[in-house]
Amino acid sequence: MDTYYTIDEKYLQAVEEYQYGETPKSLQLLNEIIAAEPLYARAYYQLGLLYYYQLKDYQQAGYCFKTCTELEPAFPDVYVHYLKLLAFLNMEKALEAAGSKALQTPGVDQCNVYILLGKQAEKNQKLTAAHTYYEQAYAIATRKSALQYIDESLERLEAKRQRSAAFRYSLA
Repeated sequence: MDTYYTIDEKYLQAVEEYQYGETPKSLQLLNEIIAAEPLYARAYYQLGLLYYYQLKDYQQAGYCFKTCTELEPAFPDVYVHYLKLLAFLNMEKALEAAGSKALQTPGVDQCNVYILLGKQAEKNQKLTAAHTYYEQAYAIATRKSALQYIDESLERLEAKRQRSAAFRYSLA
């Protein structure tokens, strides 16, 4: 049996267990951390990752990610995962609020945030807003793969605009 002397040591062990695919052990350690220290935000982050990616419990993942952002709003790692979850669940208003908060947090991948906001706007057929988000992402993108993805997204948006414009003209 392992003995941990501090919450941080237990947290690092939980992260290591998660990385090695030991979901039950990691889950147990993280729950022990929260029971001992309910304000330990990073434990909520790791729990959110477990619930979202491994256990597919989206409600619990959302709760954990949101709790992490409330307890430690300056922790940048949580935002992209939280935004992905909100986009997946099509929670548009929550996504916009969390996206705005993420963009103000140092260390957050802003390009990724703008891409996620653009995808959500596109999914909800707000093509002008999506175009704006993709342009903002393009302006700050530094990876070639991100630039290619944004180019493809802008092309897709243009095709959607042309298709809807052609449809309107055919009815008039």
